[in-house]
Amino acid sequence: MLIRKHAFARAGLVGNPSDGYFGKTISFIVKNFRAEVTLYESPELEILPNERDHSCFRSIAHLSEDVGLNGYYGGIRLLKATVRRFHNFCQQRRIHLHDRNFTLRYDSNIPPRVGMAGSSAIITACLRALMEFYSVGIPRAVQASLILSVENEELGIPAGLQDRVIQAYEGLVFMDFDRKHLERYGYGRYEPLDPECLPPLYIAYSTNLSEGTEVFHNDIRGRFERGEAEVVEAMQCWAELAQETRAMLLAGRGCEIAPLLDRNFDLRCRIYRISEANQHVVRTARKLGASCKFTGSGGAFVGTFEDDAMFRKLRLEMEPLGLQVIKPAIVEDPLLQDQPKLV
Repeated sequence: MLIRKHAFARAGLVGNPSDGYFGKTISFIVKNFRAEVTLYESPELEILPNERDHSCFRSIAHLSEDVGLNGYYGGIRLLKATVRRFHNFCQQRRIHLHDRNFTLRYDSNIPPRVGMAGSSAIITACLRALMEFYSVGIPRAVQASLILSVENEELGIPAGLQDRVIQAYEGLVFMDFDRKHLERYGYGRYEPLDPECLPPLYIAYSTNLSEGTEVFHNDIRGRFERGEAEVVEAMQCWAELAQETRAMLLAGRGCEIAPLLDRNFDLRCRIYRISEANQHVVRTARKLGASCKFTGSGGAFVGTFEDDAMFRKLRLEMEPLGLQVIKPAIVEDPLLQDQPKLV
């Protein structure tokens, strides 16, 4: 038995980062990049390392560069934590699992640590493989919460539900993380939207600008839980931007959402420490007439553009800054020149 499952990168269109604070967001899948997990039956349970998990380096400079790109941990911890969480989930629900063993390995071409949900994609793909291997069905809304628990509770990674929801549902989704609903059911209200209602979008990314979720969200949780007015009000404003964007998309006014995306980023600058390099990218895009905001925690950007001429200008201006600029594939999975190999 050979099982291959994948999960795609994602971009937060608007409302982020309120998803971790009972807010509302809209997110879409980015099929240009994916993580893939392969599972096959074996005598013992084994998890094979990827290039990101190596511990042999050419030099001290190489070690430093590798940590800056991939952090101190690779993907093996993600797979181990997912297997453990899946096992606990099934035990708690008295779901019988057969006693056959398996080997797991993963690959990913999602740019690391730039806010495109590379870690949760590996976890999502792993969960899908485990579900097929053990013939266990889990509703998508519950899958998203289970994936989040792998990161929050098993690994201590601060994160919200948005990434896991869009990777479970795919396409384009409006998400309402109402506190009462979350506390009662363990998941939010999720509404798939038609991606055809979106205006032309671009994504720009550079690993040199990455900060990592655990760095980017540092202390915001504490400030929110302490009831700091500036942070609480910001989360409410982001939720309102997502609600307003949803209304525009449903009304066929997708071409008018650009100012909402810009406001999303400007509000972020008020309560987060945004590096000058990241702010320069946003200014560059806006100078050309495009909107621009983070897809997640920094290092990757999403925005609207008017036409191909503006897209070419974006590439011309941003590539010298060390950024790759692509058009995201949301519904189709075409052969794209922008799509690198799995590594």
